Amino acid sequence: MMASPKIYLASVFSKLTSLFGRGLVVTMSIIIVFAIAAVVAILMFMDSATPSTITIASGPKGSSFETTAEKYKKILAKEGVNLKIVPSEGSLDNLKKLTNPKEKVDVGFVLGGEVNGMNIDHLVSLGSINYQPLMIFYRGKTKTLISDFKGLRLDIGEEGSGTHMLAQTLFKANGIEPNDGTVLVDHIPGDYVKALLEKRVDAIFVMGDSTASDMMRELLHSPDIHLFSFTQAEAYARRNNNLNKLDIPKGALDFGKDIPAEDTYLIGPTVELVARDNLHPALSDMLLEAAREVHGTPGLFKKRGEFPVALEHEFPISPNATRYFATGKSYLYRTFPFGIASIIARVLAVIVPLGLILIPAIKLAPTIYRWRMETRVNKWYRVLLNLERDAFRQSIDENKRKELLHHLNHIEHSVRKIVVPARFGNLLYGLREHIDFVRGRLNSGSKETTA
Repeated sequence: MMASPKIYLASVFSKLTSLFGRGLVVTMSIIIVFAIAAVVAILMFMDSATPSTITIASGPKGSSFETTAEKYKKILAKEGVNLKIVPSEGSLDNLKKLTNPKEKVDVGFVLGGEVNGMNIDHLVSLGSINYQPLMIFYRGKTKTLISDFKGLRLDIGEEGSGTHMLAQTLFKANGIEPNDGTVLVDHIPGDYVKALLEKRVDAIFVMGDSTASDMMRELLHSPDIHLFSFTQAEAYARRNNNLNKLDIPKGALDFGKDIPAEDTYLIGPTVELVARDNLHPALSDMLLEAAREVHGTPGLFKKRGEFPVALEHEFPISPNATRYFATGKSYLYRTFPFGIASIIARVLAVIVPLGLILIPAIKLAPTIYRWRMETRVNKWYRVLLNLERDAFRQSIDENKRKELLHHLNHIEHSVRKIVVPARFGNLLYGLREHIDFVRGRLNSGSKETTA
């Protein structure tokens, strides 16, 4: 019949005691118990398991943000990570979701220049992932300044969108104000190109990257439709740190028909991958790996390998992102599949704190043990010293001498009960010799005085 755990532990303790001495075993047991308690406390406040799900705020249905999120989802799925996509109204809505603790969102696409006083203390940037060019298509004679659109019917996107906000910024900088004759037409998603072609609006302001080439070809092949070239693009970029000067080289859209017929300049912010500052480092690496695969290819407005990049604008760059751009994915997740790396990381989260506590403790154990043994003996030295001082500080009569001898016998009897390992026997024998020395002085009736 198998012994009960209590009996088994008692047997183990007895064997260890016989080998190493009871004091050392007790000392080590106390150290181990405290170490385990410390690790448990650490694990209670730290979930070391890598989450297998990330929630991303993307954008409106059919937008380039949603397309990008879907690409991320496929890449991450290969690593065993599930990317949950939450539709939104666009960049500003993504930012609102990230700053709202009640929203279960980990990361989102955010355009530069949209913070506008919002509390972003707990948000970090994983890096910029692409440019978001602002394109203005218009009918009629060539326009060279934004102020040339004053008094026209304009579709500047949905209110609250990045396009709408940037357009309003440009209007303010160019003296276009409410009630000056300019008409802002209600935006109807999916209808703005048709509205321009049917002359229901005079110009449309749009942002886009992955679908921009197709849209531009359709519009620029239409009679009397032009793409506005920001001749002041460099000035806009210098006055606004969130804007970049972008260019479409002559003929880049259609070599055969030479579209555009001349170099065309645009402006636009960068898109940042913004996350909450508690995003797990491994998931940060996974997202940046996906971003590198999706955005590292060349495009109309970017060179190969230009994105993602750690450019700090309104959001501080995440320390994990900084490490990733310097050295790549962490060793565990670079060497092992995600699931296995996650298990190893969790095991290390237990072993490392335990080692940090146990190794110094084990090194100190002999010192602590010796201190305990010495304490057992030294406390009787204090009693013996006080007795000797009491005896020889002044003359004593026979009754006092007998009283002190009786007290000394009690000390000797108590000392004989002390049990110490053989290697500490010198301490015990030394004490007993000093007891005999004091007894000898008392029996000789010495009147010496000690300091």
